[in-house]
Amino acid sequence: MTSRYAQLLFTPPVQRHQEEHGSRRAYANMALGPEESDRLGPREALFAGTRTSFYLASVSSAGWPYVQHRGGPMGFLRALDDRTLAFPDYRGNRQYITTGNLDTDDRVALLLMDYPARSRLKILGRARAVDPREWPPGTPAPRGHRTTVERLMVIDVEAYDWNCPQHIEPRYTAEELDEVLGPLRYRIAELERENARLRGEHPVEGLPADEFPAGGVPR
Repeated sequence: MTSRYAQLLFTPPVQRHQEEHGSRRAYANMALGPEESDRLGPREALFAGTRTSFYLASVSSAGWPYVQHRGGPMGFLRALDDRTLAFPDYRGNRQYITTGNLDTDDRVALLLMDYPARSRLKILGRARAVDPREWPPGTPAPRGHRTTVERLMVIDVEAYDWNCPQHIEPRYTAEELDEVLGPLRYRIAELERENARLRGEHPVEGLPADEFPAGGVPR
């Protein structure tokens, strides 16, 4: 946990609860340090750039928190530098709740998940919507998504925290499963070809070779 993250979130009410539950001493020193925005390191930039989705929280003008899911091709969320994240905001159901929330409060929180590795990165920042044509020159724009990009969301990072893996249940996308199961499928195909060859060389007496099933038990 960074000191800036603790400075922003360990408010007096939070500290009071920490005192009541005996964790204040462990957290007291975490807020010590300069009140400067965190800088993203190579690990954070790589983690953000390899996500295909994340959760984005904002606050409405009435004070209600709002969380939505954002997704796109790998690389749609990326670190432009060590202080800035950006992603194309694709056209969705056109409710524009997050966009409207940013008109009155630019504070946001992002939750980035890696379910197979049981890792999560929490980011606090200030977001603004800009014209998608303002994607920084020299930076490859995200590709591989057919939906219209309505705006570019730029987030000035304030703080981040790597959270513990407790209670994160491993989950896998179809692509991740294919990566793991691909070698197994290839091996199974090899064994089936070898099994078929052996059936042809050693047919069961009284049965044609094609009547000897892959499992080894005559039909």
